Amino acid sequence: MSDDFMLDTDDLRRRMDGAMANLRTEFASLRTGRASASMLEPVMVEAYGQQTPINQVGTVNVPEPRMVTINVWDKSMVNAVEKAIRESGLGINPQLNGTIIMLPIPELNEERRRELGKVAGQYAEHARVSIRNVRRDGMDQIKKAKADGMSEDDQKLWEGEVQDMTNEFIKAVDAALETKQEEIMQV
Repeated sequence: MSDDFMLDTDDLRRRMDGAMANLRTEFASLRTGRASASMLEPVMVEAYGQQTPINQVGTVNVPEPRMVTINVWDKSMVNAVEKAIRESGLGINPQLNGTIIMLPIPELNEERRRELGKVAGQYAEHARVSIRNVRRDGMDQIKKAKADGMSEDDQKLWEGEVQDMTNEFIKAVDAALETKQEEIMQV
């Protein structure tokens, strides 16, 4: 029975990839002084009785490096979109021009850059915790198989494989964090 054990490393890798994808999304939402359509991805608008992403109520464009525009398709939704942006915590003051909402991206001061660096660090720590949770699940599966009669050599082999995968993803999180912090601190 112990020879039948096969740890689903593809599943563990997929779940760790999910943590990395989530980290990239969170990093994209951090404003670095340059306009980016992805910074609006986490903003949800109360539209037609439910929370809807901004890109589903209008077209998001970046016409110039320090400006994001949203062309709202339904005129009745303009105020809801503006309200969602104001309450999002992005620190951007929307300006209305008919059905077009303009978001001028102000220059970041040193204090705000440090704050954003800390927020990026928190996002990275959440990703590390998620990756470690996946690692723990894998280790639990191995321990269960060991209790069912897996040999100690096989246990060590599988644990080493899970640990190597974990180290690889933690290193990727650290590299992504370092890159994002450099981007934030760039003037």
